[in-house]
Amino acid sequence: MNILVTGATGFLGTHLCRALEARGDSVVRLNSSNADLRRPDSLDGYNTCRYDVIYHLAAWTQAGDFCLAHPGEQWIVNQQINTHVLAWWQNHHPQAKLVAMGTSCSYAPDRELLETDYMEGTPIDSLYTYAMTKRMLYVGLQALSRQFNLNYLYLVPSTLYGPGYHTQGKQMHFIFDLIRKIVDGKRRGTPVILWGDGQQKRELVYIDDFTAITLALTNRVANEIVNIGGGHEHSIRWFAEQICALVGYDPALIQYDTSRYVGAKSKVLNIDKLQRLVPEFHPTALEDGLEKTVRWFEKEYGQ
Repeated sequence: MNILVTGATGFLGTHLCRALEARGDSVVRLNSSNADLRRPDSLDGYNTCRYDVIYHLAAWTQAGDFCLAHPGEQWIVNQQINTHVLAWWQNHHPQAKLVAMGTSCSYAPDRELLETDYMEGTPIDSLYTYAMTKRMLYVGLQALSRQFNLNYLYLVPSTLYGPGYHTQGKQMHFIFDLIRKIVDGKRRGTPVILWGDGQQKRELVYIDDFTAITLALTNRVANEIVNIGGGHEHSIRWFAEQICALVGYDPALIQYDTSRYVGAKSKVLNIDKLQRLVPEFHPTALEDGLEKTVRWFEKEYGQ
């Protein structure tokens, strides 16, 4: 198949493109250096091929407190990116299925994180702007499908983890930030200071698992929203203790800074729909995935 991927050099994009090419697909990889999606003409040079699937992964955001500092810019830039991709899809490649990524932060914190509630309630204030741009992306997919009979798939991922994460030049998702701090504490004796009291909870989904599920759902499902998560959450303290055991660092030395930003206190996706759609899927055990990720980090960043 002929595939186009936006955000192809990101963590997910890199793994997804590798999996697509491994099964024999022809993949066009787009990133900010060869397609500035903020511009309406950014995709004009990619019309010579007839695409079967378009994976839209590109988004302007980072982990940590990035959303607090850039709400206005996030609204403008992400709306530009999404509008230009959707317009190009409808105008030039209506035969393609568009698979787009949502975000779990679009869910209201006082509701179950269930697909039928994705558009209901108010997202957490600190992530509100980014969350609403992702809701608008979903509305755009639904509207174009309804009017022009286009096929889409909207996936809502939990936090992705695994080897190959890009840790340079930006804030990192919590699990990689934990690994970096604890590895530095072991190697260099630097203080390990974690944000919050450690009781906030998160779930993870292994990157290879997410990629495999994405490919399976692309072939099976159209015009649906599907959560993809691990199905269980653990406290930051639990994750820190697991990493300490792998690294050989005393968890009693960790300091918790309760004055720092921690985001949502709990965030675990309901994956009942996913389990119905992909009943044969068996995710990587969290302990195994963490060990692979920590060992990769230790090797990648040397002693």
